[in-house]
Amino acid sequence: MSGVIVTGPPKADARDIEALAGYGVATVSEAMGRTGLTGTALRPIQQGVRITGSAVTVLSWPGDNLMIHAAVEQCGEGDVLVVATTSPSTDGMFGELFATALSSRGVRGLVIDAGIRDTQELRDMGFAAWAKAVSAQGTVKATGGSVNVPVVVGGQVIRPGDVIVADDDGVVVVPRERARATAEASEAREAKEADARAAFLDGQLGLDRYGLREKLDALGVRYTSYEDHAREAEA
Repeated sequence: MSGVIVTGPPKADARDIEALAGYGVATVSEAMGRTGLTGTALRPIQQGVRITGSAVTVLSWPGDNLMIHAAVEQCGEGDVLVVATTSPSTDGMFGELFATALSSRGVRGLVIDAGIRDTQELRDMGFAAWAKAVSAQGTVKATGGSVNVPVVVGGQVIRPGDVIVADDDGVVVVPRERARATAEASEAREAKEADARAAFLDGQLGLDRYGLREKLDALGVRYTSYEDHAREAEA
């Protein structure tokens, strides 16, 4: 397998990336019309951490981390390393030494559609990571691949320079061209939810706030007492 290392890909504006950093994965995905999520297979190795940054992508052969070494050189302040493999893999392709190298370059974290190891060491050093598997299985450095090319993770195409948001709920990718619009839509959604939260604290029900009683009625859902329901069940 031959490959290519692409240098200097376009990125979203840094101000828009930082604006997105104020919102969680669920909010950002909803703001994009419930799109961009990489599914449920990628899970955080830590809790209570959110990262937002510009994607540096890696396409590797399964069980081979050569191209992650090549990608480190392309990473810089505010980036998130995103690793995919040419076919499914759960081998531990990334560990504490990689995290040390990336931390020194200001990288905010890792998203890997494969295995990760040294998870306690990564948590101790505060390096955030989302992975498909945790595995101590080692890898080789023998096969070419690519850096900063489009990859697919959890059914989502991720291009270099797209914005990655990751937290306890998972990972969402924001196309770099949509970063500003998504940040604005996320802000509007947060404001709407704040109004709803205040109303719920004041005792209002979602059934009334969202007009759902009419929806239940239109669907034929009716209210009945326990006694009447019991009699109907016996009939």
